Amino acid sequence: MEMERVQDIANLCKETIPEEFIRTTNEQPRLTTVQGAVLEVPVIDLSDPDEEKMVQAVADASRNWGMFQVVNHGIPDDTIRKLREVGKVFFELPQEEKEVYAKPAGSQSIEGYGTKLQREVAGKKAWVDHLFHKIWPPSEINYQFWPKNPPSYREANEEYTKLMHGVVDKVFRCLSLGLGLEGHEMKEAVGGENLVYLLKINYYPPCPRPDLALGVPGHTDMCSLTILVPNDVQGLQACRDDHWYDVKYIPNALIIHIGDQVEILSNGKYKSVLHRSTVNKERTRISWPVFLEPPSDLEVGPHPKLINAANPPKFKTKKYPQYCLCKLNKNAQ
Repeated sequence: MEMERVQDIANLCKETIPEEFIRTTNEQPRLTTVQGAVLEVPVIDLSDPDEEKMVQAVADASRNWGMFQVVNHGIPDDTIRKLREVGKVFFELPQEEKEVYAKPAGSQSIEGYGTKLQREVAGKKAWVDHLFHKIWPPSEINYQFWPKNPPSYREANEEYTKLMHGVVDKVFRCLSLGLGLEGHEMKEAVGGENLVYLLKINYYPPCPRPDLALGVPGHTDMCSLTILVPNDVQGLQACRDDHWYDVKYIPNALIIHIGDQVEILSNGKYKSVLHRSTVNKERTRISWPVFLEPPSDLEVGPHPKLINAANPPKFKTKKYPQYCLCKLNKNAQ
């Protein structure tokens, strides 16, 4: 076992939490969240027959918010319910069963069950356990990290993945057209059919001091896009005008985050969203983000069609692993 799991710590904590989970005053949710205000991020209907209107809505949301929710996305409620159910069942298994899927010591891959994700700033820890595994393309999948219990875990995840392709294609098409590019160009520039889908399940157990702890501290996603399914426990916050706000959930909507690679590709026209996760005193929060990552050998930089004398490149062109390494090292300093 790499370290004590937050789930175990939560079972032992009744009124207080260990010092290493108490965030600094400039991060504590009680002190930094705008109380009584809920952020109603744009909601976009992906079944709208008026493509021009949909493109405009996606482009506006990506420029001004860096996030939006999509409804009528073509993934049935029942598929999302099954995805949530099998993930929840996995985290409720006995600890020794979950440890079978633990990220191997010394592994360079992120895949597996775990707690610590990266070097924590000032030694602080996040109130979350997680499971990472790739779900697409088939050549990237390592079933060693897919739980065999519950038995329907694989089927539920494969069904969700299959139906997600349509959402991914539609969102990328809108992002492309919103920049004046051809419909296929944005997705192609981050890997096209070789785009890697990395699933993470975040499990945030009840926390006796949600005013002091964070599930995940403020960050932007390094990938191109994130497609997120939450359970019904509020916890996602976004930073707007240097203030943190709760994000209002719409049942069975998908939450889309613009990631760093799309910000880079758009040469800063689209903004990756600064967001974080809070925790709940009584209830377990779970979320299922899928990170859409460029293949490791692909270089991503500002799209050539968006660069000219009046618009010089604002970002360097890098391979994705190199970009991640630079960002993680920078954040850890």
